[in-house]
Amino acid sequence: MDAIAHDSTFAPLEIVRHGARPVRGALALRVTIDRPGGADLMLCERVAARINASLENTQTSYELAVESAGLERPLVKAGDYARFAGMPACIVTSLTIGGAKKHRGILRGLRGEHVVLETGNGELLLPQATIKSAHLEYDPRADLRREKRERKVSHGSRNGN
Repeated sequence: MDAIAHDSTFAPLEIVRHGARPVRGALALRVTIDRPGGADLMLCERVAARINASLENTQTSYELAVESAGLERPLVKAGDYARFAGMPACIVTSLTIGGAKKHRGILRGLRGEHVVLETGNGELLLPQATIKSAHLEYDPRADLRREKRERKVSHGSRNGN
């Protein structure tokens, strides 16, 4: 995977996560990719072709799935919490923290070994060691509100306002 992530023809590609598990006598390979602006179908196909070519001489049967990280991108590395600060997220912890195991709010980055999440009840510090899963949360209503504001601004500028 590192060879693909460091290949200039795929720049600036990020391998978000990858894994393999046995399924019905074959190996199921799953690769999740991302890049600024998102990973489209063409990029997924190119990465899959590159992986298939590198596995061409393997004797093991396998099934390969290459997918975009998508709008609800998983947060898997410590750096993801800082990188996506300001974005809405959902974090599930293995321990009950603040009365819950599922936490929603705005990422505010890292503070030491804790992920900082701004919730309706204030700032919540979640120890990284307790995080079972985390992902960005996509809110289509936010896109609609932004588009409406942009239309209003552009309409106002055309009318000389």
